[in-house]
Parts: sequence; C-alpha cells; structure tokens
Amino acid sequence: MRGAAYDTAAVQLQLSDDGGASQLSTSAAYDTAAVQLQRFKHLTTVFRPFVRIFLGKTAPLILSIYDKQAITDMDEIYEGDVICMLREKIPDQGVDLSFWSPPYFVGKTYERHMDFDGWKRLIADVIRQHSRILKPGGFMVVNIGDILCFPDPQMPRFQADNIEGKRVAVTRDMILEARRANPGLDRNGLARMLGCSEQTIQRRLENNNIRGGRSQAGTRIMPTSHMVCQWAGDAGMYLYDKRIWHKDPAWMSSKWHSGSYRAVDEYEHILVFWNPGITVYDRSRLTDREWSEWGSRGVWEIPSVRRNRRHEAEFPEELAGRVIRLFSPKNGVVLDPFVGTGTTTCMARRNGRHWMGIDSNSEYVRIARGRTRAAR
Repeated sequence: MRGAAYDTAAVQLQLSDDGGASQLSTSAAYDTAAVQLQRFKHLTTVFRPFVRIFLGKTAPLILSIYDKQAITDMDEIYEGDVICMLREKIPDQGVDLSFWSPPYFVGKTYERHMDFDGWKRLIADVIRQHSRILKPGGFMVVNIGDILCFPDPQMPRFQADNIEGKRVAVTRDMILEARRANPGLDRNGLARMLGCSEQTIQRRLENNNIRGGRSQAGTRIMPTSHMVCQWAGDAGMYLYDKRIWHKDPAWMSSKWHSGSYRAVDEYEHILVFWNPGITVYDRSRLTDREWSEWGSRGVWEIPSVRRNRRHEAEFPEELAGRVIRLFSPKNGVVLDPFVGTGTTTCMARRNGRHWMGIDSNSEYVRIARGRTRAAR
C-alpha cells in the first residue's frame, strides 16, 4: 500500500519524527500530496491498524489527512449514475443513515426508459452497495409504495361488466334470449331488433366491455416490499421496523378505482433495515411528546406535497425530518442516493447532520444543491 504515491506524499509533507508535519515549503507540495492521498480515500477502519504498522511514523499524518478529506466529501450532492457514484464517492462504512425513495415504476418521466427487469436490477444493485457504505449498526430506510402497476401484454384483460356505466341498457342475457328466439338473425339483425349498435352486440357477446379499449394491455399489479426485503437480506441487512405513511388520497393517480373495486392510493411503506453492529439508542433525539405522538407510533399521518412544481414525486419535509431525527445521530452522515430536488439533504442540514445526495438529472441536482445550502 505504501508505494510511490505515499512516499511522494510523505517527502513533500516533510514529516517529523513525532508523526507531525513541519511547515510546508510551498503550497504546490501540499497540493501534490493531497492529489496522491486522494487515491487512497477509501481506506476504512478495518485497514487502519495495517496502515499504522506498514507506514510507521508517517501513518498518523496520512490518516488525519484522509479523515479530513472524508469530511470534505460530505455535504455534497453528486450528479451521475447512482451505482457509479456510490462506488466512487461514498466511503466504506461512512453512512449512519441512508433514506431514499426509489423510482416506483409507475410511468413517471424519469423512469420511462426502464423495463421491469431493469427496475429490479437498479434497486437491487443500490441496496447491495449499502452493505459496504453503511456503518455497523446503521440504518437503510426505504420509502416505497407497496404496489407496482404497469402494462403487461401477456396478462389476460380484466373484464368488468360495469352496470351503471353502460350507455345502452341492453345486457348480454337480453341478446342471448333474442338470439335463441330468432336463430336466423346476425349481429346487425339483433342490433335492429334491440335498438342498439352492432358494436354493442359484439361487446356484450364477447364480454369485451373493457375500459381502455380492446387493444390496450392489461395492468399488472405486484407488491414490492417483499422484493426490497429479499434484496436487503441478500446484502446482509435485516428488517428492523416498518412504518406506514398515511398521506392524502391520490385521486389523480388512482383513476382506475372508479371502474373497479380497487382502493385509492393513500399510504406508503417506510421499511427500516438494520446493518449488523452496535446501534446507539439515544432517547434525547426526540422530546417526550414527539415519542408519544409519532416516534413510537406505527402510522404517520403526514399530508402529501400538494404541488410538485420541483419534482413529480417529492415526499414531504416532515417525513424526511422524522426519519432523520429518529434513525441518525447528531452530526451523523445521511445519504439519499435518489436525492431528486433535495428534500432529504435539506432536512439533514436543518437537523444538524452531514449530508450526501446523488441524482442523474442535472436540473434536479442544481435545485437540490441550492435548496440544501439555503436550509436553516
């Protein structure tokens, strides 16, 4: 591990016998040393004893500079592919809490390029990275709607005989009775007899009175929380807790409920996963009243963001604030790998935590940086 990079850094920093550094002769020397040491920024506590043995008296200064560099890498929002940024920018065991809401695969603009298999790979890969970046005893908290809805051409179409929704009162039973009484009549003849269109006769006979048209693919519905739990388990994390976020009824995104027995979308899951290690329990993170009202409660009543001018799927600041205060320590590090317009990082700064965020959308990153740095 020593190599030319550390030798160059050590010489340029003019290390003294006690492990400190004398006055640097030029700023260029320090810059060169910093560049060389940056290559080793992902040293972890696991390797620190070996670094001390191998580098001898140079170790304390090198480790101190590494620690300072790790601090400067916090309080930043990175633009780029989430997996690449997690690997390149987030140090080993550097995160106390990762709180995020993944793409829900429901047709939002920013997720239309993905198919279902691509969506699963993305979320599983992000979760897999957390086994490296979370501190022992830290938490990964995932906010996700528990149901995916997406077109599936292979799925049989759901056939619904909507009685009140019919413009023509002719029923299938009426057509069958008329055909039995008049076996020589074709569809046009039955239509003239019953006072309706030939298309109505066809739809009733074929049970094809389907909302959305005959050619439209069926909508597949699939729970997601069990998949997230499986991926987290594969990465070595364990489900620690689950909260329900009871939000405003999402009438506009639940138009399907009007032609079926399905419920309107009005809640989401908050899945809390624990990375094995010692977890510090600090009751002082919340007041007694906050513990009573929501800290120890399984259902959180929090209104949705009413006008998503910044982002199509922005969760409320209150939700992020509760998760951050409950599951991370003061001055701890909070990460959001799908930071969007910066709700998590904004609330992390407001609540005295360090913050890191990642997003591939340059406009979202611009908004998130400005919003976070303005947070007080």
